[in-house]
Parts: sequence; structure tokens; C-alpha cells
Amino acid sequence: MPAFASPCDIRAAFSQAMSAMYRAEVPLYGDLLDIVADVNARVPADGDDPDRDRLGMERHGAIRVGTAEELRQVAALFRVMGMEPVGYYDLSVAGIPVHSTAFRPVTAEALGRSPFRVFTSMLRLEMIEDADLRAEAKAILSGRRIVTDRAMALAERAAANGGLTAEEAKAFVAEALETFRWRREARVSAETYARLNQAHRLIADIVSFPGPHINHLTPRTLDIDAAQTEMLRRGLPVKESIEGPPRRKVPILLRQTSFKALDEAVVFAGNAAQGTHTARFGEIEQRGVALTPKGRTLYDACLARAASEGAEAAFADFPDDADALRSEGLAYFSYASGQPVPITYEDFLPVSAAGIFRSNLGDEANSTGHGNPQQAAFESALGRAVLDPFTLYAEEERRSRTATAAT
Repeated sequence: MPAFASPCDIRAAFSQAMSAMYRAEVPLYGDLLDIVADVNARVPADGDDPDRDRLGMERHGAIRVGTAEELRQVAALFRVMGMEPVGYYDLSVAGIPVHSTAFRPVTAEALGRSPFRVFTSMLRLEMIEDADLRAEAKAILSGRRIVTDRAMALAERAAANGGLTAEEAKAFVAEALETFRWRREARVSAETYARLNQAHRLIADIVSFPGPHINHLTPRTLDIDAAQTEMLRRGLPVKESIEGPPRRKVPILLRQTSFKALDEAVVFAGNAAQGTHTARFGEIEQRGVALTPKGRTLYDACLARAASEGAEAAFADFPDDADALRSEGLAYFSYASGQPVPITYEDFLPVSAAGIFRSNLGDEANSTGHGNPQQAAFESALGRAVLDPFTLYAEEERRSRTATAAT
């Protein structure tokens, strides 16, 4: 029986290849990596950042697919890399016509070896109000294939055989990378692009091009406020505010900022008219401790008050002490080291994701609504249920308690 490459090793190789490709496509991404490395080097090491060793390789990316078939195709690629769909995110609450999941490793060991995530959104065609445009978008999407035949064949071989050899894994990484590459040649005319763009910029981005080009790749910092200051100092077109909870002594969940999307030259089909497209941007994130359902309920209540009271005042009732977070059952902790250690939040926040999306789509995209979650429809498109993040964190905490008790 042949020796198979570890999914963690395949994931790490793919993440590195993706980072190199994106750096070549978006030079400002290289500036972000430099900023994050400088900031992280200045933050003193302490017991509150147990993931420091993995920071240099940590990334999350984001893609947008158009159909259920495309969602299943990218899921097959991620499966080879040991990445499972975790969580369901309804972005229609912000007037954005997609719903999403995050493909990521699901064990502490796998995350420690290669903490790579891809926030994957699928277009909700039913949210295109113009029936003719909706039918046209569906027809356009039906005519493309976003995964190469070789990549799909290797993914199917991995599923059938239980893995890929080292040589097959190398070929797989090269082929899978093609799905995420930027191509400036649109598949639609300038007129069709304009109509799609008028309906929503995200619709134009998803439908108009050959594939789900990576639209951002995010390194992780230990001090996002310092990173934001440095981005401004270097003259990057930075988002006005940081998404997520306010600055705290004990970070919780996720905070994000970004430089705004770039205007990029494109060539439209038909008469080869020149134009521009705005989609790809640069993002930085800071991750804190994962909250329990009780903690998330309190977080959501504070968030709801933040608009009227201001973030600092609204979050004053949220404990900012590790012992209080643990004793009050607000956050998850690992006990395997003999000391309670915060379990890092590995997922995303719908409000923050929507805020980042909106800031890179233009002010006219700032519409909000009540949301229309369709998790069952999304899971039907995916072909399986998404995993519950709370269950994953609780299981990690339970395993660490059991291991500690045994010793």
C-alpha cells in the first residue's frame, strides 16, 4: 500500500502556494505581511497567546462561488486538505446576496500544523430581483467549470484510495491553485457586466469571471490596533474602523480590518472593451478566545447596544478577565497543559464579514435587512451538513479535561 501525504502537509503546501500567488497578484498583500510580522515581533510573549508558533503560517482566504455544483467542487478540493465545512453564515442580513461556510481543520493538532481557512460564499440567485437577469446569470454560470479536470481527478482519487502520494499531492496543489487564480478576461460583455453590477457588485464579481478568484488572504496579528496604525502610516487605503468587539485585555472572538478593494483592469467579452473591476482587498485579523453559547448571547446583547451606546460602553458588562470568563462559563478553555489556556476562536462573525464586504463594495452597498437564513438549502447544495462550531470547541475542552484528569 503506498504511503500517503498527510492532509496537513498538503494544506500547508497549498496555503504557502496561495500566499505566493496572491502576493504576486496584489503587491500590497506583501506590505500587510511585513506589517503583521513587525507588529507581532514587538508584542511580548505571554500565556495569552498560545498560538504564537503558528502565526507566521496562519492565513484565511475568501472565495465566492455561483452554484451548488461549484460549491461541491471546491468542497472536494478542501477535503483532500483535511478541511471541513464549519458553521453557516447568512449575509443577507446586510443585504448581501450570499450565504457561506468556512472550510477549515477541525482538531487542535491539525490547526497547530497548518491553520488555514477559506470563507466560502455561494450566490443566492433568488435574491436577484430582475427575473430576466436572474435567468441570464444562471445560464452564464452553467457554462463554466471552475476546477480543472486534473484537480478533480486527483480529488476523486484521494477520496477513493484514502489519500494522495507525495507526487500526486504536489500535482494536486499546482492544479488546485488554478481555481483561485485571478483572470482579468471577463466571460461577459461590458453591457452584461454593467447590469450585473447594478444589481449588486458581488453578483458581478461572482458571475462575470472564469472562476472564484481569491478576493483576500488574511494574516493574523497579535495587536490589530497597532497594525491599523501602521497601515495608515504607510499610506494604505485603510478601512475607517476595526470590525468586531472593542480592544480588551483578554481578546474575544475576532477583530478585522482591511485596505479597501483595488480597481483592476479587465477585458470584457465580445468587442474586447476595456474596463475596471473592484473586488480584491487586503485584510488583517486578530483572534481571541472562543465564546460558549452563553458568552455569545451576552456578546450579541452588547453588540446590539453598541450602535446607540458606543462599543466601549456597550461592552462594559462583558468580563475582561480570563478567570471570570472561565468561571462564568462564557468562554472555552483547554486544560491539557495543567493550566487553563483560552481556546482560540477559529471561525468568523457574520456582522464583521458583512462589514468587511460592504466597505469594499462601496457606500451604496450599505443596505441592511432582517436576513433570510436558508441553512437547509445551503447544506443541500453542499451535499452534507455543516459542522457546529460550538460542538467542536466543547469537544476540545472536554478532551483536555479528560487528559488532565488521567494524569
